[in-house]
Amino acid sequence: MQIYKVGGAVRDRLLGQPVTDIDRVVVGASAEEMIAKGFRPVGADFPVFLDPKTGDEYALARTERKSGRGYGGFVFHASPEVTLEEDLVRRDLTINAMAEDDHGNLTDPYHGQSDLEARVLRHVSPAFAEDPLRVLRVARFAARYAGLGFSIAPETLELMRALSESGELQALTAERSWKEISRALMEDQPQVFIQVLRDCGALEVLMPEVDALFGVPQPEAHHPEIDTGVHTLSVLHQAALNEQPLTVRWACLLHDLGKGLTPKSEWPRHIAHEFKGLKLIKAVNERFKAPRDCQELALLVGEYHTHGHRALELKASTLLALLQSFDVYRRPQRFEEFIAACEMDARGRKGLEQRSYPQAEYLRGAASAARAVEVQPLLEKGFKGPELGEAIKRERLKVLKAYKEAASA
Repeated sequence: MQIYKVGGAVRDRLLGQPVTDIDRVVVGASAEEMIAKGFRPVGADFPVFLDPKTGDEYALARTERKSGRGYGGFVFHASPEVTLEEDLVRRDLTINAMAEDDHGNLTDPYHGQSDLEARVLRHVSPAFAEDPLRVLRVARFAARYAGLGFSIAPETLELMRALSESGELQALTAERSWKEISRALMEDQPQVFIQVLRDCGALEVLMPEVDALFGVPQPEAHHPEIDTGVHTLSVLHQAALNEQPLTVRWACLLHDLGKGLTPKSEWPRHIAHEFKGLKLIKAVNERFKAPRDCQELALLVGEYHTHGHRALELKASTLLALLQSFDVYRRPQRFEEFIAACEMDARGRKGLEQRSYPQAEYLRGAASAARAVEVQPLLEKGFKGPELGEAIKRERLKVLKAYKEAASA
């Protein structure tokens, strides 16, 4: 019985990156032997055991065989006869197919170390094409390691393209897809993830609404980058540079979907794209079963981001309606995330990445002024029920008019 560290723990140590998760594989042992040593079985699909003292996971070396469609369509075989090399060959990339024993000795049958040095993401074997989830995983690794100069091997990108064309991507569950997408969006360069998906044809399958933005022009006066798809990637990059949370990054990715519906005869203008895009944003939200906070912010940013950009010009009544839409009185954080998404949108334009965004402080000040309206004096005047609601609204409108006048003075 031999135990090895495998996968990311070995890869990241060799890269000089922080090692967070440690995966271990056990060679030459049976499930019965592991249980006899006190390990607790937890794996439903294949034998995984927990160390009774540390809680660390140990997986028996295994082989796998394709038996159906999708990520779950595999039959696994674990036994003491399965070798370390046989276990490693089923992994996705060569850089993830290395093992290390307790003495630091490296087992590298598929040349992962040389691919690390060459900064190449390369598949281990043709069996790569049996698992559609690997398209998303490789795109995620490309986003993670883009800053280190990594690129995808042409033959691996070709396999990803074949997978995208095979119909296998449609067999992925919403949960598995979202797990990869959400992790990729939180990488340092999430725009690389979207670009890789587009390069291999997967974006057209998974998010046709986003793919449709590429090649759609915008007015050059406002968008020097012109292409809406390029703009979307830039906005996503700005969100990462500014360390925005997942909710904001998801909203940034989807905010302009309506522009993909504009008839060519109306290009480069996109009249009412905010409203046209809502049904598309809703469709993408539901397809991947995005968390509720991500869904809500994406829809609100889609509908109101141009309000954010025009904040200084908005009438007090429009400003009040905007604040009401976000329920800034009970959900202040959501409005803060909206402001952040608007700022990322403004910065995601060629040559304008460093331009100031005074709308942000203006909107924060408006929200603060509206929240400062006290209800107690109105209750003391006898207002109640619907009349109280109207009275509060009138007071908030009054303070917003005063705020707007003071700001423009």
